[in-house]
Amino acid sequence: MKLLKRILLIFWRLWFYILCTIPVILIFPISPIIFILPRGYDIVYWYARNVWASFVLIGMGFYVKKNNIADLEKNKSYLLVANHTSYIDPMVMLRLFKKPFVFVGKKELNSIPIFGYLYRRAAIMVDRGDSDSRFAVYGQASEKLNKGYSVCIFPEKQYTVETNLLNEFKHGAFKLAIEHKLPIVPIVFYDCKRKFPWYTTHGYPGSLRATIYNPVSTNNLKESDYKKVMEETRHFIENELIKDPKQSAIEAIEIWKTTTNNH
Repeated sequence: MKLLKRILLIFWRLWFYILCTIPVILIFPISPIIFILPRGYDIVYWYARNVWASFVLIGMGFYVKKNNIADLEKNKSYLLVANHTSYIDPMVMLRLFKKPFVFVGKKELNSIPIFGYLYRRAAIMVDRGDSDSRFAVYGQASEKLNKGYSVCIFPEKQYTVETNLLNEFKHGAFKLAIEHKLPIVPIVFYDCKRKFPWYTTHGYPGSLRATIYNPVSTNNLKESDYKKVMEETRHFIENELIKDPKQSAIEAIEIWKTTTNNH
C-alpha cells in the first residue's frame, strides 16, 4: 500500500510540471505581439491568473479558499508579502487578486526554456548573489509602480528549509515599500506547506486557505525603519500560522522531522 501511494505521489508531482507547461506553450507563439502592446502585461496577467493558475490548481485537485479581511483601494499600489512554502504559491497568489501585480522573482527561472522568455518580460528579476542586480530591482519596480501595478514578493531567505515555520526575511522589499510609500499587505498561506511541500514524499489535494490582511502604512516611516517594519510583518505572519486552528503548517514540520529521523 505504501509503495502504491508513493508511486501515485510521484506521478502526481510529475503531472504538476505537465500542467504548468501546457498553458505556457499555448501562449508562447503570440507572446511577442502581446508584449509590444501598451498594456500587454494586463493581457499576460489575465492569462496567468485565469488560465495558467486555474489550469494547474484544478488539474492538481486544489482550490483556493480566500479570506479577504483587507479592504484595498482599486487605484492604489501595494507591496504584497506572503510566506513561501511551495511551488504552488504563485498560482495561489494569482487567484487572490484580479488587479494585476508584478512578481519579484529569482533570476535562475530565466533559464527555463519558453517559460523563461515570458518570465523575464513579465517579472522583476533579481540575482541574489549580485548586489548590482539587487539594486536594479528598485528601478524596475519604480517603472511598474508608475504604471499602477502592485509588487508581490516572497521575502523569505532559505525558504526551502522544511523545519522552519517561517524563515528570516530579506530586507530589500521593505526598503522599496518605504521609498515609494507602499502600504504592505501581509498574506498568509496556511496549507501549501502541508499539501504541496518542497519535499516530494508528501502532499495531497484539497483546499488551500489564504488570508489577505489589512495593509500596514509606510507613510511616516524613514528608510532606517525598514528592519522594524520587516520584523513586524514577519512576526505577524508567523503568529497567524501558529494560531491557525488546523495547525496545517506546524503539522507539516512535524511530518518532515519524522521523515528525516526515519532515514
